[in-house]
Amino acid sequence: MSHALEIIPARPAPPARVIRITAARVFGYAVLTLWAVLGLSLAWYLVSSWDPEKIARYGWRYMDGLATTLMLTFGSITLGAVLSLPVAFARMAKNRLLNAISYAYVYVFRSTPMLLQIFMIYYGLGSFRAEIDAVGLWWFFREAWYCALFAMTLNTAAYQAEILRGAIESVPRGQTEGAKSLGLPTSITFWKIIMPQALIVALRPYGNEIIFMIKGSAVVAVVTVLDLMGQTRYAFSRTFDYQTYLWAAIFYLAIVEALRHTWGAIETRLTRHLKR
Repeated sequence: MSHALEIIPARPAPPARVIRITAARVFGYAVLTLWAVLGLSLAWYLVSSWDPEKIARYGWRYMDGLATTLMLTFGSITLGAVLSLPVAFARMAKNRLLNAISYAYVYVFRSTPMLLQIFMIYYGLGSFRAEIDAVGLWWFFREAWYCALFAMTLNTAAYQAEILRGAIESVPRGQTEGAKSLGLPTSITFWKIIMPQALIVALRPYGNEIIFMIKGSAVVAVVTVLDLMGQTRYAFSRTFDYQTYLWAAIFYLAIVEALRHTWGAIETRLTRHLKR
Protein backbone atom coordinates (compact mmCIF):
# COMPACT_ATOMS: atom_id res chain seq x y z
CA MET A 1 0.00 0.00 0.00
CA SER A 2 1.38 3.40 -0.95
CA HIS A 3 1.46 6.24 1.54
CA ALA A 4 2.43 9.89 1.50
CA LEU A 5 5.79 10.74 2.95
CA GLU A 6 5.18 14.48 3.17
CA ILE A 7 2.24 16.85 3.01
CA ILE A 8 2.08 19.23 0.10
CA PRO A 9 2.23 22.74 1.50
CA ALA A 10 -0.70 25.07 1.01
CA ARG A 11 -0.56 27.24 -2.04
CA PRO A 12 -1.93 30.77 -2.40
CA ALA A 13 -5.26 31.29 -4.08
CA PRO A 14 -5.17 32.34 -7.73
CA PRO A 15 -5.28 36.09 -8.23
CA ALA A 16 -8.71 37.60 -8.63
CA ARG A 17 -9.70 38.36 -12.19
CA VAL A 18 -9.49 42.06 -12.86
CA ILE A 19 -12.29 43.35 -15.07
CA ARG A 20 -10.85 46.11 -17.16
CA ILE A 21 -13.04 48.89 -18.43
CA THR A 22 -12.55 49.14 -22.17
CA ALA A 23 -14.25 51.19 -24.85
CA ALA A 24 -15.93 48.09 -26.28
CA ARG A 25 -17.31 47.10 -22.86
CA VAL A 26 -18.64 50.62 -22.26
CA PHE A 27 -20.26 50.66 -25.70
CA GLY A 28 -21.86 47.25 -25.07
CA TYR A 29 -23.30 48.35 -21.74
CA ALA A 30 -24.62 51.52 -23.35
CA VAL A 31 -26.38 49.56 -26.08
CA LEU A 32 -27.90 47.15 -23.55
CA THR A 33 -29.09 50.08 -21.45
CA LEU A 34 -30.65 51.70 -24.51
CA TRP A 35 -32.50 48.49 -25.39
CA ALA A 36 -33.68 48.09 -21.78
CA VAL A 37 -34.97 51.69 -21.71
CA LEU A 38 -36.72 51.16 -25.05
CA GLY A 39 -38.35 47.93 -23.86
CA LEU A 40 -39.52 49.49 -20.60
CA SER A 41 -40.87 52.49 -22.50
CA LEU A 42 -42.90 50.28 -24.81
CA ALA A 43 -44.20 48.26 -21.88
CA TRP A 44 -45.20 51.47 -20.06
CA TYR A 45 -46.92 52.73 -23.20
CA LEU A 46 -48.97 49.53 -23.50
CA VAL A 47 -49.97 49.67 -19.82
CA SER A 48 -50.79 53.38 -19.78
CA SER A 49 -52.79 53.29 -23.03
CA TRP A 50 -54.71 50.11 -22.19
CA ASP A 51 -58.24 50.49 -23.55
CA PRO A 52 -60.65 47.65 -22.62
CA GLU A 53 -63.15 48.83 -25.22
CA LYS A 54 -60.65 48.46 -28.07
CA ILE A 55 -59.51 45.11 -26.73
CA ALA A 56 -63.11 43.87 -26.66
CA ARG A 57 -63.77 45.22 -30.14
CA TYR A 58 -60.63 44.07 -31.94
CA GLY A 59 -59.22 41.32 -29.73
CA TRP A 60 -61.19 38.59 -31.48
CA ARG A 61 -59.89 39.89 -34.81
CA TYR A 62 -56.33 39.37 -33.64
CA MET A 63 -57.16 35.81 -32.61
CA ASP A 64 -58.79 35.15 -35.98
CA GLY A 65 -55.80 36.65 -37.80
CA LEU A 66 -53.42 34.60 -35.69
CA ALA A 67 -55.28 31.41 -36.61
CA THR A 68 -55.14 32.35 -40.30
CA THR A 69 -51.39 33.04 -40.09
CA LEU A 70 -50.72 29.69 -38.43
CA MET A 71 -52.88 27.78 -40.92
CA LEU A 72 -51.20 29.43 -43.89
CA THR A 73 -47.71 28.93 -42.49
CA PHE A 74 -47.93 25.31 -41.38
CA GLY A 75 -50.15 24.35 -44.31
CA SER A 76 -47.63 25.71 -46.81
CA ILE A 77 -44.70 24.20 -44.90
CA THR A 78 -46.34 20.76 -44.93
CA LEU A 79 -47.33 20.88 -48.59
CA GLY A 80 -43.95 22.37 -49.48
CA ALA A 81 -42.17 19.51 -47.71
CA VAL A 82 -44.10 16.99 -49.84
CA LEU A 83 -43.38 18.93 -53.04
CA SER A 84 -39.71 19.42 -52.17
CA LEU A 85 -38.99 15.67 -52.23
CA PRO A 86 -39.38 15.13 -56.00
CA VAL A 87 -37.77 18.51 -56.70
CA ALA A 88 -34.72 17.62 -54.59
CA PHE A 89 -34.42 14.20 -56.23
CA ALA A 90 -34.71 15.81 -59.67
CA ARG A 91 -31.94 18.27 -58.72
CA MET A 92 -29.69 15.30 -57.91
CA ALA A 93 -30.76 13.24 -60.92
CA LYS A 94 -28.36 12.51 -63.75
CA ASN A 95 -31.13 13.14 -66.27
CA ARG A 96 -30.35 16.54 -67.75
CA LEU A 97 -33.97 17.38 -68.53
CA LEU A 98 -35.19 16.72 -64.97
CA ASN A 99 -32.19 18.55 -63.58
CA ALA A 100 -32.80 21.58 -65.80
CA ILE A 101 -36.53 21.78 -64.98
CA SER A 102 -35.96 21.49 -61.24
CA TYR A 103 -33.09 23.99 -61.37
CA ALA A 104 -35.26 26.51 -63.22
CA TYR A 105 -38.07 26.09 -60.70
CA VAL A 106 -35.76 26.55 -57.70
CA TYR A 107 -33.95 29.46 -59.34
CA VAL A 108 -37.13 31.38 -60.15
CA PHE A 109 -38.82 30.99 -56.77
CA ARG A 110 -35.67 31.69 -54.77
CA SER A 111 -34.72 34.72 -56.86
CA THR A 112 -38.04 36.59 -56.83
CA PRO A 113 -39.90 38.11 -53.86
CA MET A 114 -42.81 36.19 -52.37
CA LEU A 115 -45.01 39.26 -52.75
CA LEU A 116 -44.42 39.24 -56.51
CA GLN A 117 -45.24 35.54 -56.68
CA ILE A 118 -48.52 36.09 -54.82
CA PHE A 119 -49.42 38.94 -57.18
CA MET A 120 -48.65 36.84 -60.26
CA ILE A 121 -50.81 33.98 -59.02
CA TYR A 122 -53.72 36.00 -57.62
CA TYR A 123 -53.89 38.80 -60.18
CA GLY A 124 -51.96 37.32 -63.11
CA LEU A 125 -53.86 34.05 -63.40
CA GLY A 126 -57.11 36.01 -63.34
CA SER A 127 -56.32 37.01 -66.93
CA PHE A 128 -56.76 33.36 -67.90
CA ARG A 129 -60.11 32.90 -66.21
CA ALA A 130 -61.75 31.27 -69.23
CA GLU A 131 -59.01 28.68 -69.59
CA ILE A 132 -58.87 27.98 -65.85
CA ASP A 133 -62.64 27.75 -65.65
CA ALA A 134 -62.60 25.28 -68.54
CA VAL A 135 -60.52 22.83 -66.49
CA GLY A 136 -62.66 23.41 -63.39
CA LEU A 137 -60.07 25.16 -61.22
CA TRP A 138 -61.47 28.67 -61.09
CA TRP A 139 -63.07 27.97 -57.70
CA PHE A 140 -59.54 27.60 -56.35
CA PHE A 141 -57.81 30.56 -58.00
CA ARG A 142 -60.61 33.04 -57.38
CA GLU A 143 -60.09 32.80 -53.62
CA ALA A 144 -57.30 34.93 -52.21
CA TRP A 145 -56.69 32.47 -49.34
CA TYR A 146 -56.07 29.55 -51.70
CA CYS A 147 -53.84 31.67 -53.94
CA ALA A 148 -51.78 32.78 -50.94
CA LEU A 149 -51.43 29.19 -49.75
CA PHE A 150 -50.46 28.04 -53.25
CA ALA A 151 -47.84 30.78 -53.68
CA MET A 152 -46.35 30.19 -50.23
CA THR A 153 -46.20 26.45 -50.91
CA LEU A 154 -44.32 26.92 -54.18
CA ASN A 155 -41.95 29.37 -52.51
CA THR A 156 -41.06 27.25 -49.51
CA ALA A 157 -40.83 24.07 -51.60
CA ALA A 158 -37.97 25.64 -53.57
CA TYR A 159 -36.08 26.47 -50.38
CA GLN A 160 -36.82 23.13 -48.75
CA ALA A 161 -35.66 21.28 -51.86
CA GLU A 162 -32.27 22.98 -51.65
CA ILE A 163 -32.06 22.34 -47.91
CA LEU A 164 -32.81 18.66 -48.43
CA ARG A 165 -30.45 18.31 -51.39
CA GLY A 166 -27.59 19.92 -49.51
CA ALA A 167 -28.23 17.74 -46.45
CA ILE A 168 -28.29 14.53 -48.48
CA GLU A 169 -25.12 15.42 -50.35
CA SER A 170 -23.39 16.26 -47.05
CA VAL A 171 -23.60 12.61 -45.92
CA PRO A 172 -20.20 10.98 -46.62
CA ARG A 173 -20.11 8.66 -49.61
CA GLY A 174 -18.58 6.01 -47.41
CA GLN A 175 -21.97 5.46 -45.78
CA THR A 176 -23.43 4.33 -49.10
CA GLU A 177 -20.40 2.25 -49.95
CA GLY A 178 -20.51 0.54 -46.55
CA ALA A 179 -24.21 -0.28 -47.01
CA LYS A 180 -23.49 -1.78 -50.44
CA SER A 181 -20.72 -3.90 -49.01
CA LEU A 182 -23.22 -5.34 -46.54
CA GLY A 183 -25.64 -6.14 -49.36
CA LEU A 184 -28.36 -3.71 -48.25
CA PRO A 185 -30.95 -2.69 -50.86
CA THR A 186 -30.82 0.86 -52.21
CA SER A 187 -34.17 1.79 -50.65
CA ILE A 188 -33.10 0.58 -47.20
CA THR A 189 -29.78 2.38 -47.55
CA PHE A 190 -31.47 5.64 -48.41
CA TRP A 191 -34.32 5.65 -45.88
CA LYS A 192 -32.53 3.98 -42.97
CA ILE A 193 -28.97 5.30 -43.32
CA ILE A 194 -28.76 8.37 -45.54
CA MET A 195 -32.00 10.19 -44.67
CA PRO A 196 -31.67 10.06 -40.85
CA GLN A 197 -28.21 11.62 -41.07
CA ALA A 198 -29.34 14.15 -43.66
CA LEU A 199 -32.34 15.25 -41.59
CA ILE A 200 -30.09 15.97 -38.61
CA VAL A 201 -28.03 18.27 -40.82
CA ALA A 202 -31.19 19.88 -42.26
CA LEU A 203 -32.94 20.27 -38.91
CA ARG A 204 -31.74 23.79 -38.13
CA PRO A 205 -32.22 25.15 -41.69
CA TYR A 206 -35.78 23.75 -41.62
CA GLY A 207 -36.42 25.67 -38.40
CA ASN A 208 -35.12 28.85 -39.98
CA GLU A 209 -37.37 28.29 -42.98
CA ILE A 210 -40.45 27.94 -40.77
CA ILE A 211 -39.58 31.16 -38.95
CA PHE A 212 -39.06 32.89 -42.28
CA MET A 213 -42.46 31.73 -43.50
CA ILE A 214 -44.18 32.94 -40.33
CA LYS A 215 -42.78 36.43 -40.85
CA GLY A 216 -43.14 36.30 -44.63
CA SER A 217 -46.81 35.36 -44.39
CA ALA A 218 -47.54 38.99 -43.48
CA VAL A 219 -47.43 39.91 -47.19
CA VAL A 220 -50.68 38.02 -47.88
CA ALA A 221 -52.54 40.97 -46.35
CA VAL A 222 -52.05 42.90 -49.60
CA VAL A 223 -54.33 40.44 -51.45
CA THR A 224 -57.20 40.83 -48.94
CA VAL A 225 -56.30 37.83 -46.78
CA LEU A 226 -56.97 38.93 -43.21
CA ASP A 227 -54.15 37.22 -41.42
CA LEU A 228 -52.57 38.69 -38.28
CA MET A 229 -51.07 41.59 -40.23
CA GLY A 230 -54.27 42.11 -42.20
CA GLN A 231 -56.37 42.33 -39.04
CA THR A 232 -53.79 44.71 -37.56
CA ARG A 233 -54.08 47.01 -40.56
CA TYR A 234 -57.86 46.87 -40.26
CA ALA A 235 -57.72 47.81 -36.57
CA PHE A 236 -55.29 50.65 -37.24
CA SER A 237 -57.45 52.03 -40.05
CA ARG A 238 -60.34 52.31 -37.55
CA THR A 239 -58.44 53.60 -34.52
CA PHE A 240 -55.21 55.20 -35.84
CA ASP A 241 -53.62 53.87 -32.67
CA TYR A 242 -49.95 52.87 -32.87
CA GLN A 243 -50.62 50.30 -30.16
CA THR A 244 -52.26 48.01 -32.71
CA TYR A 245 -48.91 47.37 -34.43
CA LEU A 246 -47.17 46.84 -31.11
CA TRP A 247 -49.59 44.05 -30.25
CA ALA A 248 -49.00 42.48 -33.66
CA ALA A 249 -45.24 42.58 -33.02
CA ILE A 250 -45.78 40.93 -29.63
CA PHE A 251 -47.81 38.14 -31.26
CA TYR A 252 -45.12 37.52 -33.89
CA LEU A 253 -42.39 37.53 -31.22
CA ALA A 254 -44.36 35.05 -29.13
CA ILE A 255 -44.87 32.70 -32.10
CA VAL A 256 -41.21 32.80 -33.09
CA GLU A 257 -39.99 32.33 -29.51
CA ALA A 258 -42.32 29.38 -28.93
CA LEU A 259 -41.20 27.81 -32.19
CA ARG A 260 -37.53 28.47 -31.43
CA HIS A 261 -37.69 26.75 -28.05
CA THR A 262 -39.75 23.87 -29.44
CA TRP A 263 -37.32 23.35 -32.31
CA GLY A 264 -34.39 23.55 -29.91
CA ALA A 265 -35.93 20.82 -27.77
CA ILE A 266 -36.51 18.64 -30.84
CA GLU A 267 -32.94 19.18 -32.01
CA THR A 268 -31.57 18.35 -28.55
CA ARG A 269 -33.64 15.18 -28.46
CA LEU A 270 -32.67 13.97 -31.92
CA THR A 271 -28.96 14.77 -31.52
CA ARG A 272 -28.57 13.47 -27.96
CA HIS A 273 -26.30 10.66 -29.20
CA LEU A 274 -23.91 13.25 -30.66
CA LYS A 275 -23.36 15.03 -27.34
CA ARG A 276 -20.12 14.40 -25.50
